[in-house]
Amino acid sequence: MKPHKTTTAPDRRPARRWVAAGAATVVLLAGCSGQGAGGDDGRLNVVTTTEILADLVQQVGGERVEASPLVPAGGDPHSYEPTPADAKRVAKADVTFTNHLLLEPQSLIKTIDANADKDAPNVSLAEAAESYGAHVIPLVENIGLDVLWLGLRVRGTGKARDASRTSSVKLAATKLDGPGQLVAYLTESLGQPDKYFDSTDGLGPADSTTLPPAAHTHLNWAFTKPGVYRLTLTGSLDNGNGKPLQPLGSGTFTFAVGVEPHTVKPADGGTATVLGEGHTDLTVDLDSGQVYAYSDAHKVGAAQSQVPAGRVVIDVPNKALVPVPDDARFAFLGEAGTQIHQLPQAVLGKHVHGEIDPHLWEDVANAKAYVQLIRDTLVAADPDGKQLYQDNATAYLRQLDELDDYVRTTLARIPADRRQLITTHDAFGYLASAYGMTVAGFVVPNPAQEPSVEQVRKLSDTIHNLKVPAVFTEPNLAQRASVLIQVAHDQGVQVCSLYGDSFDDHARTYVAMMRHNADELMRCLGEAR
Repeated sequence: MKPHKTTTAPDRRPARRWVAAGAATVVLLAGCSGQGAGGDDGRLNVVTTTEILADLVQQVGGERVEASPLVPAGGDPHSYEPTPADAKRVAKADVTFTNHLLLEPQSLIKTIDANADKDAPNVSLAEAAESYGAHVIPLVENIGLDVLWLGLRVRGTGKARDASRTSSVKLAATKLDGPGQLVAYLTESLGQPDKYFDSTDGLGPADSTTLPPAAHTHLNWAFTKPGVYRLTLTGSLDNGNGKPLQPLGSGTFTFAVGVEPHTVKPADGGTATVLGEGHTDLTVDLDSGQVYAYSDAHKVGAAQSQVPAGRVVIDVPNKALVPVPDDARFAFLGEAGTQIHQLPQAVLGKHVHGEIDPHLWEDVANAKAYVQLIRDTLVAADPDGKQLYQDNATAYLRQLDELDDYVRTTLARIPADRRQLITTHDAFGYLASAYGMTVAGFVVPNPAQEPSVEQVRKLSDTIHNLKVPAVFTEPNLAQRASVLIQVAHDQGVQVCSLYGDSFDDHARTYVAMMRHNADELMRCLGEAR
């Protein structure tokens, strides 16, 4: 099955946000309603998406609140799929908190919005906390591939089309011309392929995928024969509730597969814009209805800009040749060992996200903004507990001030030329920005095939040239880090551990997690070996 793939910041008054139910695929429990403040045991029943958010809520709520996460301990909030039991828990909640900014999968957001009591606060912390002083930064992606990194994207808010965070934008492959077949597929976390567009059996209604508004994702783009291909993508908007899809635009993109791209005419017959490096997304725009390429290929690392679909020629060079894996799950690509051209997905598993980095809590100042928003939300839901919530928040904010100072002074002891982060996940941009570190790279390889010699060489060169003494994995992602660990061992550097999205048995609170991160960075980067 093909995958079916947010909110306005409040003022400083109690933050309530009411969200309409999503598409018909959402787990919806008819007849359920919230218990109201107090629940069965007199405590406010608060449901969050992650362990980190549940801990912040519990610190503020104290004995008047029972806070629990939907994503289980050690789980990955980027990929967690909700269950009917989760829908029941949400329906009974007095308050729900999500992080959002596309941290959580849309299926989880839809389950919350469809089942939360209409009179219960349902708050997106990462978005609403900006009015409490939270600072957001762009999600910087720089995998350093030697071929184009090609994905899919939705831009714009779609407000004029009544789009919300539970809307879905459908991108369908409606036409393909070329000498061979095209398969655009995603490799999931355990190596299972999930086909989005597959021309091997002809294009039809199944050759589509969906994304939330303001999101993008990454795919493998495989071509069975060299030559010139033209792919037409068509967009449409689904606002759910049984309403018909709203048509958006179409665009035809040209691919030069194993041939000189500068000799290829684009779809509109005019002057070609060749895209052959950096990061490009084939994009549908919710506001304009247009379909275009959104690319930084002209100046890698610069801001992306629009290129009309009809002008685009995407370079799929011969260095993109890879063998079909000797794995029955990939038989749709051809016989094992056969050479195909493939632009790689580059990151592991479903990686649907927006333009803003959602991992705000890695900067303690942002966690303080979350706490203040949580305080005001709990007061609004349970006015009788106002004094307790205010007192708890005040005490916890002092503790966070001490934590912020501890992280800052600890990391300041690391020599400037050693403050380089190489990790398995792009979760530490806020930590780097707030505390004077540099994200030198993150490595999340495609499990469908071994990384190329060139990819391993680049990672080895990065570690060697920067003279980094350590690389970092996350406890819940360590099993995905085999390439990073092997290269680190080959280079004679340490493999250390940082907490990104979740806790484990050694760190069960946000404060413990951040103290560990500071101590581990100092231990692994700051001490001569």
